Amino acid sequence: MTSTNKTLVQSLLNFSEDFSQQHIEQLGHLPTREHDEQWLSPCEVGPHDNSHHYWQPVAMKDEPATDQNAETLSFNNVESALDLTLHQDIKTYFTTIFSGDIEAVCEEGELSLLFAWNRDDFDRLQENIIGHILMKQRLKQAETVFFAVTDEEDMIISVDNSNGEVWVERVGCKPHKKLSDSLASFIAQLTPKSLVNE
Repeated sequence: MTSTNKTLVQSLLNFSEDFSQQHIEQLGHLPTREHDEQWLSPCEVGPHDNSHHYWQPVAMKDEPATDQNAETLSFNNVESALDLTLHQDIKTYFTTIFSGDIEAVCEEGELSLLFAWNRDDFDRLQENIIGHILMKQRLKQAETVFFAVTDEEDMIISVDNSNGEVWVERVGCKPHKKLSDSLASFIAQLTPKSLVNE
């Protein structure tokens, strides 16, 4: 693992820890979400009430081992299907933690970081990434991979696959505003969204 990837992993782990900590400080407990027996996640840490469970982001390497998850999550099948190599930051970002969406704030405004909730969600995420890249190729645009959505409809935040820069783009359009030179530096400048007014 390169030092850049270690920095990104550390940024993600620190940010997700801050997110959980802020929830506890502001609301007195971890975040909750509707519990679904068909959509279990290693993030879940016990019931809040009859229909909701507490959850927190969890490092994929800390996931309890079972036969089903013995295989390490990777993007080999995506790269093979598209006949291209994904930027290492993209692969690191989506294989560091399992998590629900995390609301965050940056200089540009509010956004929602996207993660895989469980292994099936990781598969679904890969399919969405393939669809996004195929659309970019059809439109003869540079390949990007989204990792966050904004509160503005059709506006996503993505990584330029060729150089790892973070950009804002409207779905179907070329990226139009650069936010950061790398995913690690972008994550490092985020703060979890305040929950006080919710």
